[in-house]
Amino acid sequence: MTRGQLRVFLGAAPGVGKTYAMLEEGRRLRSEGADVVVALVETHGRAATAAQAEGLETVPRAVLHHRGLELTELDLDAVLARAPEYALVDELAHTNVPGLKHEKRWQDVQALLDAGINVLSTVNIQHVDSLNDVIEQITGTLQAETVPDAVLREAEQVELVDLAPQSLRGRLADGVIYPAERVDAALSNYFRLGNLTALRELALLWLADEVDSALNRYRAEQGIHRKWEARERVVVALTGGPEGRTLLRRGARIAARSAGGKLLAVHIAGADGLRGAEPGELAAQRILAEKLGGTFHQVVGHDIPKALVDFARGVNATQLVVGVSRRPRIAALLSGPGIGATVIRESGDIDVHIVSHSAAARALVLPHFGGALSRRRRLLGFALALAGGPLLTAGLVAVRSAETITGDVLSYQLLVILVALVGGIWPALFAALLSGLTLDFFFIQPLYTVTVATPSHMLALGLYVVNALLVSYVVDAAARRARTARRSASESELLASVAGSVLRGEDALAALVGRTREAFTLGAARLRADGMDLYADGDWPADLPPGDPAFTRLPVGERAFLDLWGRELAASDRRLLAVITAQLEAALEHRELTETARGLGSLAEADKVRTALLAAVGHDLRRPLTAATAAVTGLRATDVTWSEQDRSELLATAEESLASLSTLVTSLLDVSRLQAGVVGVNLEPLNVADAVLPALEELDLGPAEVELGIPVDGRNVLADPVLLQRVLVNLLANAVRFSPESARAVLAVSEFSGRVEIRVIDSGPGVPEPRQPDIFTPFQRLGDTDNQTGLGLGLALAKGFTEGMGGTLEAEDTPGGGLTMVLSLPAADRVSAGAGGLPVGAR
Repeated sequence: MTRGQLRVFLGAAPGVGKTYAMLEEGRRLRSEGADVVVALVETHGRAATAAQAEGLETVPRAVLHHRGLELTELDLDAVLARAPEYALVDELAHTNVPGLKHEKRWQDVQALLDAGINVLSTVNIQHVDSLNDVIEQITGTLQAETVPDAVLREAEQVELVDLAPQSLRGRLADGVIYPAERVDAALSNYFRLGNLTALRELALLWLADEVDSALNRYRAEQGIHRKWEARERVVVALTGGPEGRTLLRRGARIAARSAGGKLLAVHIAGADGLRGAEPGELAAQRILAEKLGGTFHQVVGHDIPKALVDFARGVNATQLVVGVSRRPRIAALLSGPGIGATVIRESGDIDVHIVSHSAAARALVLPHFGGALSRRRRLLGFALALAGGPLLTAGLVAVRSAETITGDVLSYQLLVILVALVGGIWPALFAALLSGLTLDFFFIQPLYTVTVATPSHMLALGLYVVNALLVSYVVDAAARRARTARRSASESELLASVAGSVLRGEDALAALVGRTREAFTLGAARLRADGMDLYADGDWPADLPPGDPAFTRLPVGERAFLDLWGRELAASDRRLLAVITAQLEAALEHRELTETARGLGSLAEADKVRTALLAAVGHDLRRPLTAATAAVTGLRATDVTWSEQDRSELLATAEESLASLSTLVTSLLDVSRLQAGVVGVNLEPLNVADAVLPALEELDLGPAEVELGIPVDGRNVLADPVLLQRVLVNLLANAVRFSPESARAVLAVSEFSGRVEIRVIDSGPGVPEPRQPDIFTPFQRLGDTDNQTGLGLGLALAKGFTEGMGGTLEAEDTPGGGLTMVLSLPAADRVSAGAGGLPVGAR
């Protein structure tokens, strides 16, 4: 059976028209003769959406009962039995009611696809799983319902249903999306212009990335390896040399010339790990690439030009930026064409830019033959030549004859090779010259002279010298590579140690400074900025003489320095220190950004409260003010004659509105006092029942609404009677409000470890665990679902009052469903409960 195809209509926010677009496409398919059914569509009371669904065959929903409520869901079995060609399934991220076959609706859709049914569905960008943390940062709301990215990326088509943020807010204000009572809160919270703009950008970027992935899949399936210039992709090849910064800036300018251009920096490391780049310079170039909006990549390859071109083709690059070779001209002549020339030959249809720079070779410079062997080994080589030459000569002279000349030559050749292996180039050259003269003096006619009578003898001497040079060059190169490998291993070990320290919780700056001092066996190290020590490790000398070679100062960025003391540092040490200073610069910048963000946190929180307060004043306070004003104005009207019943109703309306207004203003003042830390608390021993009874009377609640479980002989709590009553009023009002009509809220009291715990339990819809801390945030009502129950300050005030009394207020899940608020207070001395004790179920 052929698997069905999934088509998803993606939106940036609710109300952009995803469901409408899905239904419109369903009608089009039906007009073309396709078998289309509506498996599940949520109109949310929108007339235009409901009109689009008319005339389409609809599969009846499954009816389920959960916690006393009657709910409807997608009837998967009915749709499978109907087996249409196309099924319309709304809200892909929806969580099903417990008891169904699948937990998520997208799993139902997968079952339909497996059955060969094509599915049209909808989803908002905030429900994409990989964007969950980003969405929370933007909107302040953690999405409990998400769809795995893999499900969306397997879709045959993802179509963006786009609407400008201003237009969406206009639709919301006109009542097209939400009922009138939810509009103000929605405009002030989730549907703020900044939120909608950011969500729209996320949707466009996600879709662009999906289109890019689809394009790469198509090219791979069709075997297309040539570039497709859908947009500019500029690859900059970095060697780790100083020219890298010039190349990066040139590549960034090339990428910026076209909209949507992308910059990719790549460093090809040799497979042997010995073709050294400057780690400090490479780290700085990585930071620069990211600042220019690009990405950094590192690839290992035996053949650097081929690896570079393969990488460029793999990312569908259109431009390749390579620097002019830094090799001296003689080295270039001896070793053949360089990387740039090879890349040009292999690049095919990728444009290659060869960029000149200040580090390019400009003069005819002889290659450097500096030795990599230690001074001790070179001296040992000279000693072997001086001691081995005479001993070998004495032995060969003792058995000299006309037939042994070949053996004599090979013996001296062996001595030259041994000296080259031990001491390198200069001892080998010395041994070759000494051996050539000794052969001529003792073994070649005329004996005991240095006269070269035959040209072949001069050729033999030359061969000795050439052999010595070749063998010593191999030895020297091997020693250099071995030393580089040891150095690289040490550097890697140091950097791994620093990284491990940071992962174990140490401060990055302190770890870098401390490990640097230990790694280089220094007496002291410190990081200074603006004339002050940020971090110091070790003991600094009291008097540091000027120009002390044991003291080294390295710049870290523009304002900081790394001071080291203990010994004079070699050039190889400074190479690794360049990496450390680059890491210190990045860590300093991160710390400064963190401190700046921390300083702005209080401002952001204050702005958040101010924005919420303005929204509340603009809506929640307006309703009672408007009602009271209208009632009083009507009573004062002289052109209308009111009956006694009308006058009573108007007075009652004014009274209720002013009472509501008084409650709201009191709550706002309480919040301001909590934030200012000036709440007065009068703690005294108090029986829980003495606070519960007034709270129940204030709310006019009885046994039909609340079940009580308060021990007759219980320990008193240390609390403020007024504040505790306010806390219980808020908790009980919420519990009764969210409990189903068939169930009662429960208040239970227990003691544990010197504390009294009061549990207020409901069996309502509950709150997802990740969202439970949010319910204590001022002006937070967990979305726009209700706009008629106050400012969302009740639980924020309850928590503040509780903490002021030395207690805690936390939320936890009710077993079987619902939310339990746990109020914990210090226990006071046990006293007689008296009339305060209440039996279970009593009022």
